[in-house]
Amino acid sequence: MNHQNKIALVTGSSRGLGKNIAQHLARAGADVIITYRTGKEEAEQVVSEIRALGRKAITLQLDVADTAGFAEFGETLKSSLATTWQREDFDFLINNAGIGINKSIADTTEDDFDQLMNVHFKGVYFLTQKLLPIIKDGGRIVNTSSGLARFSNPGYSAYASMKGAIEVFTRYLASEVGKRQITANVVAPGIIETDFTGGALAREGMREMMASQIALGRVGVPDDIGGVVNFLCSEAGRWVNAQRLEASGGMKI
Repeated sequence: MNHQNKIALVTGSSRGLGKNIAQHLARAGADVIITYRTGKEEAEQVVSEIRALGRKAITLQLDVADTAGFAEFGETLKSSLATTWQREDFDFLINNAGIGINKSIADTTEDDFDQLMNVHFKGVYFLTQKLLPIIKDGGRIVNTSSGLARFSNPGYSAYASMKGAIEVFTRYLASEVGKRQITANVVAPGIIETDFTGGALAREGMREMMASQIALGRVGVPDDIGGVVNFLCSEAGRWVNAQRLEASGGMKI
């Protein structure tokens, strides 16, 4: 998979899945724009690792929940593209940034709901809208969903509902950007071992219980996801469009 002369923007890529996705894309030849909300030092470390691979990389601060900041982010991005790459556009938009709230329906507050909506649905919708004019024709958009949009684990009703919305949005997105030869797809991870899920997996017996629900018999790791996103951005994935690819090892099947 050769992404030579391609530029990827991966939201929430200072750590976890986003970091792994950025690394996979860089190893395949892409330059990468790393965004972070507060973890500037972590983001700079990812940039250093990507530059060590011989690729260009920069960091940009972005709070995906703050739609009011998207116009300024768009201008900063355009300026960075011109300065670093002498380009006015980029190739791959990977909407990865996320937060997790685990509460029953009875305990979920409006503030919890709004936080999840702003990060996982409203933010993705309007950031994508803002950046569409500078995604290169023939580019790729990959949104992140979750296995929880297909199967139900009590405590994730609001989170999973936002992911369900993203899956519908992605199909509509594909139908509207297809005329520009841009594809839009969803990757839906199952349970993956990152700091995002570390608290849940640390509870006694939880890892074994989760692994027992997965056909391949183990909890996932970030490397199980980065390659799937890389494939969707590659020439080999060019005919995959408006699809939901669940990468869960066969969870709850």
